[in-house]
Amino acid sequence: MVRQTVESRLEGKIRCDACPVMCYIADGRAGACDRYANEGGELVRLDPFTVLEAAKEDGRVVPFLDGDAGEWDGDILRSERPIITAIGAGTTYPDYKPAPFIVAQDHDGVDMVTVVTEGIFSYCGAKVKIDTDRFLGPEAAPVRVDGEAIGHVMTAEYGSQMLSLGGVHHLTGGSKKEGRVTCDALLRLCNREAVTMTIDGGSEVVLQAGQPPVVNGVEEHLMRVGCGSATIGMFAKQWHGLVDEVVVVDDHITGVLSEHQAGKLLDVPPTGIKVLGHKSTPGRYFRVAEPGTGWGGTNIEDPLTILGPWRDPARAGLRLLMVSTTGEQWGYYELDENRVPVKAELPSALKQSVDRIAENCEPSVASVLFMGGAGGSLRAGVTENPVRLTRSVRQAVTKVTCGGAECYVWPGGGITFMADVLDMPANAFGYVPTPALVAPIEFTLRLSDYAALGGHMGQVRRVEEIADQIERRIPRGR
Repeated sequence: MVRQTVESRLEGKIRCDACPVMCYIADGRAGACDRYANEGGELVRLDPFTVLEAAKEDGRVVPFLDGDAGEWDGDILRSERPIITAIGAGTTYPDYKPAPFIVAQDHDGVDMVTVVTEGIFSYCGAKVKIDTDRFLGPEAAPVRVDGEAIGHVMTAEYGSQMLSLGGVHHLTGGSKKEGRVTCDALLRLCNREAVTMTIDGGSEVVLQAGQPPVVNGVEEHLMRVGCGSATIGMFAKQWHGLVDEVVVVDDHITGVLSEHQAGKLLDVPPTGIKVLGHKSTPGRYFRVAEPGTGWGGTNIEDPLTILGPWRDPARAGLRLLMVSTTGEQWGYYELDENRVPVKAELPSALKQSVDRIAENCEPSVASVLFMGGAGGSLRAGVTENPVRLTRSVRQAVTKVTCGGAECYVWPGGGITFMADVLDMPANAFGYVPTPALVAPIEFTLRLSDYAALGGHMGQVRRVEEIADQIERRIPRGR
């Protein structure tokens, strides 16, 4: 009875072998990943196979066969040469099979081959760079989406906060919900969609590749020009003679003009200022306040709170400028008879220098780098002896790209690579509900080297076949 029930349920369905889930798909329906469907009893790929043209003058790739073919335009670099990507190619699962597309083409008289496949990456994640001084959360704090931990805060770099998201322990090592939420967040980030995250002990952040981050509901605009000390060095000459003292407030290194070496070389006299912080070298102070979303990435809103009582030779009328590392916050003060700073109107000459700080700041943006490891089973789709592919990548015989984008391949063992998702076509990533991301990966090398590698030479097709198939819009099954 049980067997008959199972058979009746499977009647009219086909089984997809594109990932370990092995969905049974009814006619007219898609599998769990929404990437494969049953079309009249045939398993078809729903996303189009993507071929690109090389980068144009603006540095961007353009869709293949997008535009009219005209006479030669003097392009001696042959930038029209098609780039075969793995987007929409399909996978090698169950991995003993050759890669879905192994495409040969002539390049300046040299026969090249590109092997493309959509890898199923359980071992993958995203490294996110967020250009802001705002405090997002303590180092190593969990990053959460819908209450589930999907990664953690990394060490901050110059002017940027860094997150490490995903990885096998979050995808498969925790609860089912943690894996699903992690996979969904990674998929949306890598496909350039906005994702709202919370950081334990820190902020709520909305991140989207190529867009300004939103921290606690406020959109960021500027990345700091440098630390407080660097800002002093850059703009000391522009302040010289216009103001007696400048303090550039920064969570990392707060700078003080009169004590700084730049001030000394400009003969700026001592002012009697006292900064409440840990003094480093002259004119440089650490920990003037706690991290936060206020001035210079600190938790202060009133910059005077980082100053102690003024000492000799402080005098009435001394002019003080306090400014943040982005120029977005500033205050101008003059000391009264009791050597207490009193806020005054900023002189127009100093306003120009404050604006110059902001002008030298780059826009605040979130950058998402996909990171994955190309494992042994994926490599088997390229060659019958997978370790040879790893060695050829290490020896720069084989070039690795991700959706046509340049990759950085990490040193050491394996093929562990990173790629900027903004360099790829939109919606380059998919998923399978194991859960894992599906990411495009391409290996390009000389055809002769591919043969020596032990590649699947019987599966090699010429690029003209692929181009003709795309142009005629032939439906492609597996």
